[in-house]
Formats: sequence, structure tokens, C-alpha cells
Amino acid sequence: MKRLLPSLALALFGMQALLMVMSWLLLAAFPLSGIHSLLSGEGVRWLLGYYADLLATPQLVWLLLTLMAGGCLYDCGLLSHLKTTDSRTTSYRESRALLFAVLWLVFYAGAMLLLTVTPHAVLLSATGHLWPSPFSASLVPVIMFGVLITAVIYGLVSGHFVDVTAIYDALLYGLRWGAPLLLFYVLVVQLISSLLFVLP
Repeated sequence: MKRLLPSLALALFGMQALLMVMSWLLLAAFPLSGIHSLLSGEGVRWLLGYYADLLATPQLVWLLLTLMAGGCLYDCGLLSHLKTTDSRTTSYRESRALLFAVLWLVFYAGAMLLLTVTPHAVLLSATGHLWPSPFSASLVPVIMFGVLITAVIYGLVSGHFVDVTAIYDALLYGLRWGAPLLLFYVLVVQLISSLLFVLP
């Protein structure tokens, strides 16, 4: 896998370079086709002028939040606790931590229900629908926030997180693990956006 990922990244970069050259050749061969060249003045202005806007998508935020919540969930010990089938190996602190985590999830789910299903709920759309609405637009952040707080509560009560530094390290663990995903996000979004720009 370690050899495959660099090759895949290089392939995506190569496809971007090939697209730039092909768009220039196709525009030269078929000037009335409506194709845009990435090497023309228009293409260079588009790529450099809107590059940050192309990458700044909700999916990038979702990816970052998912990595942080996933890292915290993995590092807090909750997953290993749930995998343990023998109750004799589970400590009192872990059982108490699981109880607190479940209580938090019930409270959080109840709060989300009150904000979405009651008449004139705050997170409904102006027409009273759940989809599309502010809730549906923020569904991934809402879920990841719930997972993150659950992991922190479990980690603190169980003793896996002894201080703020441990929580900080858990958040960074997910980002470190998912760093390759961020690279591929940049390469894929850049390639797709460039392709959509080139095509008439």
C-alpha cells in the first residue's frame, strides 16, 4: 500500500499535466469547439485566481472533522471496550465511562430532535422541510461533533485521557493518519475542476 499511494498520486499529477497539454492541442486543432485551454491566458487566470476557491469545499471540512473525530474515537479506548465481550476484563471506570457516553448521546440526540422535528424548529428550512435545511447542510458536522464529544467524555472518565494534552494528541492522531487523504483530495478536486473548465 505504501508503494501504491505514491504511484497513484503521481498518476493523478500526470493526468493533470496531460489535461493541460491536451486542452491546448485540442483548442488549437478545433478553435470553434468551445474547448478552453488551461495554458491560455484565460486558463492560467482561472486556475491561479480560483485555486483556493476550488479547494475550499464543504467536503474538505467534512474530511477534516471526520479525521479529528475518528482519531479521537480510536484513541479514547471506546472501540476496544465495545469489542471486549468478557465483562470481567472491563474495569469499573470503563463501565462508568460507557454509561456517561451513552447518556451524552441520548441528550445530544434529544436536543437534535427538538431542533428539527418540533413545529417551527430552528434547524428546519423556511418552508418547514428537513431536506434541504440548515440541519441537512450541517449533518456531517453535527454527527462528527457528537462522536467527538462522546469520545472525549469516554476518554476522560475511563482515564485514557488524563489531561488536555491527551485530547489534543488524539485529535492530531486522526489528522496525521489521514494526511494522505488530504493530498488526494487536492489532486482529485484539482483534476475534476480542470476537466470541467476544459470541456465546453
